[in-house]
Amino acid sequence: MLEAGKFDLGFFDDRLSMPDRYGSDHVHTIEHGIRCVKLDPLVVLTMMAAATTRLGLGATASTTYYEPFHVARAFQTLDHMSGGRAAWNIVTSLNDGEAANMGRDEMMEHDTRYDRADEFVEVVLGHWDSWEDDALIVDKATGRFGDGRKVHRLDHQGRFLKSRGPFTVPRSAQGRPVLIQAGASGRGKRFSARWAELVFVAYHDIEGGKRDYAAFKEMVAAAGRDPGQVKVATLCNPICAATKAEAEDKAALIERLPLEIDALSLLSEALNFDFASKGMDEPFTDAELAGIQGLQTIRDQVIRRSGKTNPTVRDFITASGRGRPRMDMVGGPKEIADRMEEWFAAPACDGFVVAATVVPGSYADFVRHVVPELQRRGIFRKDYTGPTLRDHLGLPRAGRGAWRPGMAAE
Repeated sequence: MLEAGKFDLGFFDDRLSMPDRYGSDHVHTIEHGIRCVKLDPLVVLTMMAAATTRLGLGATASTTYYEPFHVARAFQTLDHMSGGRAAWNIVTSLNDGEAANMGRDEMMEHDTRYDRADEFVEVVLGHWDSWEDDALIVDKATGRFGDGRKVHRLDHQGRFLKSRGPFTVPRSAQGRPVLIQAGASGRGKRFSARWAELVFVAYHDIEGGKRDYAAFKEMVAAAGRDPGQVKVATLCNPICAATKAEAEDKAALIERLPLEIDALSLLSEALNFDFASKGMDEPFTDAELAGIQGLQTIRDQVIRRSGKTNPTVRDFITASGRGRPRMDMVGGPKEIADRMEEWFAAPACDGFVVAATVVPGSYADFVRHVVPELQRRGIFRKDYTGPTLRDHLGLPRAGRGAWRPGMAAE
C-alpha cells in the first residue's frame, strides 16, 4: 500500500521493553494492548523488502544497549538485500524497563546517553566506510575476489566503545543506509544537526514550526553541513475519507477510543516515572521534574502548555496528548492536501511522517484519497525516479568519509 502511494519509506519505531513502569506492572499493558507486542523490526523489514521494489525501509536500533558492529552489519545487510533502500533511526534508550531487559540495573543519564551515541555513530560510519567502493573484484579468470588493500580495519578505542574490524559487509547501492534521528531536546537537536540526513519532528502549529524549522537548519549549517541535504519531516495524523463529513464521523469515533490508562502507561514509559505514585491532581515537585531522565521534551512541553511550573498528573495527560492521535488534519482530499501544502510551502517542513490513527485502514485511506490530490497539484511524485532511498529523498549517494565535518564543509 505504501509503495502504491509512492511513499519514501515505511518506518518502525522500537523500544526494548513493553510499557510496565506504571504501577511497576505489565498486566494493564497486556489487557489494553498498549504497545505490548514489539516484533524485531529488521526481520519485518526484510520481509517487506521481498514484497516491494522501491519502498524505503527504516527501523530503530538503540545506541544504548547494542554494539556498533552489530548495528552496522544488520543495516548494511538490509541495504544490500533491498538494493539500497535501508535507513537506521538512531535512538538512545530511555527507561528502566529497557535497562532491565538488557542486563543493566538502571538507565544511563540523559546527556551521557547522547555522548555515547555520538561515539556509537562514529564507529558505525567508520565500519561502513572501511570498504572502498571498488574493493570487490570477483574475477573468475584470476580467482581474485577482492583487493585486500582496499578494505581497512577501524581499530577504534574511545571513551565508551571499542571495535576493531575489518568490517564484513561491502558498500551498497546507495553507499550506506540513510541516518534518521528524532531528538527534540536541546542535546537531541545538536545530535540531529551533526548526524541526521532525515529528521522526524512533531511541530504543533505552523508558526512555531516555521521558527523551529529555520532554527534547526541554521544548526545544521553551524555543524558544517549542507542544510539542503538534511530533510525535516513533521508528524501528522490525517483522518481522511472521500468527503469531509465522512472524515469528521471517523474522527468522532476515534476520539472516543483512547482511555485514561493509555495515557498514564505511555507517559510512565516515556518519562521513566511511575505516574501511579501520584494522585491525579497532585502537582509534581521541582525535584521530581528535574529527575526525569526519559523524554524531557514531553516534560518541557507540558510545563509550557499548561502554564504551570509544577503541573499535575492530569495536566500531563491533557497537555501531552500521549496515548491519543492528534486531530490536526481531518477532512476529504482537498482539506488534507490544503493543510499539508500550507505546511510545506511555509516552509515549516520538507515532508511528513504520516502516522496511522487506526490500524488497519489509515494508510489505505491516505493513499486512496489524499495522494492523488497531492499529485494533481504537482507537489508529490507520480512515480519513483530511482531505485534507492537516497534517490527518493533527493540525497546523493553517500561517499566514503563525507560525514566527517571537514569533508562535509568542503
